[in-house]
Amino acid sequence: MKDITNHVNLLADRIYALRPNNPRLLVALSGAPGSGKSTLASELSRRLTLQKCVNVVVPMDGFHLDNSLLEAHGLLARKGAPETFDVAGFIRMINALRRGDNVVAPTFDRARDIAIAGAIHVPPECPVVILEGNYLLFDEAPWSALQQAWDISAFLDVPMPEIRARLIQRWLSLNLSRAAATRRAESNDIPNAQRVIGAPLTADFTLTGL
Repeated sequence: MKDITNHVNLLADRIYALRPNNPRLLVALSGAPGSGKSTLASELSRRLTLQKCVNVVVPMDGFHLDNSLLEAHGLLARKGAPETFDVAGFIRMINALRRGDNVVAPTFDRARDIAIAGAIHVPPECPVVILEGNYLLFDEAPWSALQQAWDISAFLDVPMPEIRARLIQRWLSLNLSRAAATRRAESNDIPNAQRVIGAPLTADFTLTGL
C-alpha cells in the first residue's frame, strides 16, 4: 500500500477541517473485499489517536448474518454478498451514531468466521467514528440510503488482478491449500468484489495506489 500515508493525511486533514462545526463525524471507507479498508481504517485511527483526537473504528462486517441463518436460507455459499448482512440493523446503528447515542456494536472474527456481539463501544462524547465495509457506497437499495449519512466518504479503487491476489492470500493465511483458497476466492469473494466495483456511489475521495 504505497500511498497509504498520503491517504491518511488527506482524510485526517478533512476530519480536522470539519470538526469545529460537527460534534460527531462519520467517516466511511468503502471498497471491494481485499481493497485495504481495514488497514486504512486502522492507520487513520492510529494517526488521529496520536494527535489526541478520540475515535472508534466500527467494521460493517460485524453485521454478517450468522452461518446458521445463512444456511437456512441457502445463502451460506454467498457469505459476504449484500443480502447476507443485517442491513436493517446496520442502518439502525448508523442512525444511532448520527444522533450521538451511546452505541455498542458487533465486530467480526475472520479466523472463526463469526460476528461477536457487544465488542465495540462508541460513547456519546466520541467525536469521530470510522466505518469500513464493502457496501457503504453501494448503489443498491437499501444500502444506497447510507450515502447521506456520511460526513466524509472514500472509495478504495484497487485493480481487480490485485484484489484477486489479495483475496487468495487471505484464505492462504487461514491455512487453506492453494487450490482451496483459489476456489473460495473465485466462487464468492471475487463476484462480491465485482458487484461492489460495478455499482459505486459518488465518494468525496477516490483513493488509488493502495
